Amino acid sequence: MEPKHTNHIGLRTLEDISTLILKSHDLHETLQNIVSVVARRTLSEVCSIYLLDEDRETLRLGATKGLSRRAVGRVTMKVSEGLTGLVVEKRRVVAIQEPQNHPRFRYFKETGEERFHSFLGIPLFDRNEPIGVLVIQSRASRRFSDEDISALSTIAFQVSSIVINARLLDSIQRKEAEASRYAEVLRQAAGTTRSVSGQAPTQKEPSQSTLRGSIAYPGLAAGPAHVMSAPHGLTDILEEEALDPQREKNLLEEALEKTRIQTIYLEKRMAERLSRSDASIFHTHLMILEDRAMHQRLMAEIDQGHGARYAVEKTIGNYVEAFEKMEDPYLRERAADMRDIGRRLLANLAGQDPHPLQLKHPGVLIAREILPSDMAMLDHEQIRGIVTEAGERNSHAVIMAKSLGIPALVGVRGALKHIAPEEHVILDANSGLLHINPGPRIREEYRRLEEDAGRQLHQIERFRDLPACTRDGVKVILRANVGLVSDIHIARRNGAEGVGLYRTEFPYMIRADFPDREEQYRLYARVVTEFDGMPVTIRTLDIGGDKALPYFRPPLEDNPFMGWRSIRVSLDNRDIFRTQIEAILMAACHGPVKMLFPMISGIEEIRACKAVVDEARHNLKRENLAFAADVPIGIMVEVPAAVQLAESLAREVDFFALGTNDLIQYLLAADRNNPLVNRYYDPLHPAVLQVLNNVAKIAQKQKKGLCLCGEMANDPLNLLALIGMGIREFSMAAPFIPRVKMMLSRISSREAESTARKILTMSEGSRIRDCLAAMLRHLEITF
Repeated sequence: MEPKHTNHIGLRTLEDISTLILKSHDLHETLQNIVSVVARRTLSEVCSIYLLDEDRETLRLGATKGLSRRAVGRVTMKVSEGLTGLVVEKRRVVAIQEPQNHPRFRYFKETGEERFHSFLGIPLFDRNEPIGVLVIQSRASRRFSDEDISALSTIAFQVSSIVINARLLDSIQRKEAEASRYAEVLRQAAGTTRSVSGQAPTQKEPSQSTLRGSIAYPGLAAGPAHVMSAPHGLTDILEEEALDPQREKNLLEEALEKTRIQTIYLEKRMAERLSRSDASIFHTHLMILEDRAMHQRLMAEIDQGHGARYAVEKTIGNYVEAFEKMEDPYLRERAADMRDIGRRLLANLAGQDPHPLQLKHPGVLIAREILPSDMAMLDHEQIRGIVTEAGERNSHAVIMAKSLGIPALVGVRGALKHIAPEEHVILDANSGLLHINPGPRIREEYRRLEEDAGRQLHQIERFRDLPACTRDGVKVILRANVGLVSDIHIARRNGAEGVGLYRTEFPYMIRADFPDREEQYRLYARVVTEFDGMPVTIRTLDIGGDKALPYFRPPLEDNPFMGWRSIRVSLDNRDIFRTQIEAILMAACHGPVKMLFPMISGIEEIRACKAVVDEARHNLKRENLAFAADVPIGIMVEVPAAVQLAESLAREVDFFALGTNDLIQYLLAADRNNPLVNRYYDPLHPAVLQVLNNVAKIAQKQKKGLCLCGEMANDPLNLLALIGMGIREFSMAAPFIPRVKMMLSRISSREAESTARKILTMSEGSRIRDCLAAMLRHLEITF
């Protein structure tokens, strides 16, 4: 079995298995389909799945391809027996040639087993506890390489997930069948509960008004308002009367189980309607709902004399608060996931439907906040646009909206107060405006704009799958910023040439403890394999300061923005840092990976990072694990010290990643999220342009890679300047890639270079902006 062949088999098999998840939740049928697929893809005569019984001591044949079907459910063995039992006992992969000669070999005549000369057993785990074994046997003597085992271990992880979810589904269905009374209560509650949007529209005099917000996804939309209320949000916690703790625990357990099964349903529904990548957030929700630490916190509140509702509101509220205090907007917005879980738990505790809004006709969705489960349950065909009062541009709901190409505006204050259900609105997500009950002239103007936008969108669509290059044929590389599995589909659909910045913080945020090496490896390997040979740049953990993990809190600091954060935290917690680096090196077996260190400010730091990389390589080699030894190493250039030392730092690394969002803030001492000073945040400030130009020239001189990460390249003015400086690689939010490709096709690199030479001599931002604008008009590029 050649490693290259196996990796191809692994990816195709994972795709097949993912499809099987959606077809059925019947455990026996699903497992039987899986073993058939795995046997075929691995060119093996036998593939079997053995599952541990509830006694945790007995392994039972659950499905097989190649052995007698009549043996399924009948053949059992103790963990202390046979080679399959040895896999559970050792809790690791067992690969043996000529297994009949092994002292633990045991023959079962019921299986119709022939003489096999190779055995591979891979344990299936549920949170580090074995639940079964995936077994592959072949007639030919066969040595399984590290690459084979790595690919098949990824498949075993997927099988484990199916077994866990299917068993959960079965147990809940049995419980619901025994308790039909509970289902009846739910139906009655659903019949009597009506949301604000289900009531008759408030009668009021039509009035024209315009609200402003931040653009999450550009576009135009018009129609009646679908106003969505949130009746089960987290609220202030009130004192409670004396309660029966056991009854409250029982109510909470029922609500947890109901919410888990809803989550499985939501994952399936979203996968069917969008993609498996978009649905992956609900697998994360399921992990949170199954997290032991959260369960213990919920139960501890009840043990202290509180009710189930109080326990949910306080525990979820603590998680939400931790997320909302984080500096990184991407991580801060993950609070929405916890609110989503909390809302569904509270609705199930109350015996009510967490998703009462039903869309009967196309319109614009208006809400305080749209959570992932809302996007899964709502009919996307009826959503022309999205408006939220919350200002989360990177929320999962907005990410899903981008996948669907739905215009979205966030941070629209007073939207719920000013808009009545069914009132006509026009959403201009190109200008950041929401028109309420507009007059005839505005309606006609936007009708014309919509026609123009439709023609422009058709033009942009042509560039999705075309290479990015300038008008005079200079190649430019456009990669995507990603942080979630759901981002992968969006990036691929928009023509990204790999990942320029993969933020790794989120998997750390949803857990009760640091994820182990295997968990990180599986996640990184999935991202790498999904990009099918295109480079993936993985940034190491960027936490600390005010980005606190629930289980790892940094000390209080007066200025966390310039405090103990990012690479400083990693180097002070070497074991955690080394574990992540080992996982990245292992994932690099699946495709081209680059390793990126954030917030580097000096030579000593990068050398310390490289020393940890050497330690990680040594550990993996000692453990005889497959890894890529020659992963390119780079640094984020995002603090002034790195700019000043760029020439020396370039000799230590393979590439630079220009983190313009932070670099501009640090250079100009202007927080772009602070309304008092954000006018000073100017990407076209002379100092910013000179710094970027200097770094670009150093990278070119020393033949080092350079990728600009951030929002700067999305603006045509900025893009013209950056191309003129010789920057040829960018990483950005994926939906902007086709638009940037179109802009590039109209820019001549020679004219851009000439313009860059002019603006780099200017000392005023206004003159720079005028010069760039004049060139864009000459090139007939709108801005």
